[in-house]
Order: sequence, then structure tokens, then C-alpha cells
Amino acid sequence: MLMSVDRSVLLLVDLQERLQPAIHDAASVLAASIWLTRVAQRLQVPVICTEQYVKGLGPTMSDLRRLLPDECVIEKMHFSALADGRLLQLAGGDRPQFIVAGTEAHVCVQQTVLDLLAAGRNVFVVDEAIGSRRASDKALAVERMRRHGADIVSREMVVFEWLRQAGSDLFRSLSREFIR
Repeated sequence: MLMSVDRSVLLLVDLQERLQPAIHDAASVLAASIWLTRVAQRLQVPVICTEQYVKGLGPTMSDLRRLLPDECVIEKMHFSALADGRLLQLAGGDRPQFIVAGTEAHVCVQQTVLDLLAAGRNVFVVDEAIGSRRASDKALAVERMRRHGADIVSREMVVFEWLRQAGSDLFRSLSREFIR
């Protein structure tokens, strides 16, 4: 099944100030997440952003947070973003396809993905936009999420499936801005 703009929501999990310095290849994970956010916004795909225990881990990284309206950011205490039931009530939370980015891959991302799958959602985890403190933990999480039914994708797979075809003004614009 292909990802589509009218069925997708981008979920950004816990890309927070005090956590990011410990994440393996954190700059790349954040850059890929920002890239996905900007593309989603251009295509009018809803974005939801979670923050785990803000008092301890700080807010979302400022370069990402400044792109997001307040109403799409939700604080949580459970590792899974679905545990308290609020996530699916946010704008876009009712969509069947979740495109997932964030940290940590083997904790909050994985638990959220497994709960989304159990809730009947189609889940697409963007490999270069997830991270953990240790690369081995990320690899294990990717393997487990895939085994349970999540599709592991690249950010370009997301944008090309969202676009569907070349030749439009939108394709040319996004291609110049994001793909080259």
C-alpha cells in the first residue's frame, strides 16, 4: 500500500532538547525530521508532535518546534504516545496512515508503533528520522517493528508516494527545494 497525503499524518516522537545530545547521529535524525515536517506542511499533511516528560527532557528541539503550531504538540508521560488516549483525538489522529519519526527508536517510537499497529493503523517508520542512544538498539527496534507489520521507509519514499507523479508545478517546486 502506498502512503497518500489524504490518508497520512506525520508523527514526531520526542525530539527533545535534553535527549538529543545522547542520540547516535542526532543531527541527521533531527534534519530528516525537519525535512519531513516541511514537506508534510507544504502538502497539507497533518503533523503531531509528542514530548515525553518535558520537565525532565526539555521541549522539542527549537529548530523543529518553531515550525509547529501549539495545537499539534502534546506532552505525555507514558512511553507509548497512545497510552493515555489523547493522540488519536488530535487533528490527523483519525487518519489510517502514520508516518513516524523520532527518538528513542527502541523505547517511545517502538512502543507507539506497536500500539498504532494494534489499533489497526498502517505505520511507516522513516529509518533516517529515528534514533536511539546506541545504534544497536535502533537496529533491534527496526527489526522488531518490521516483524510486527510496520513498513520501514526512507524520507524520499514518503515524499514520492505523497506526490504520486512528476510534471506538476508542485512536483517541480518540491523537487527543487527538498529532493536535489
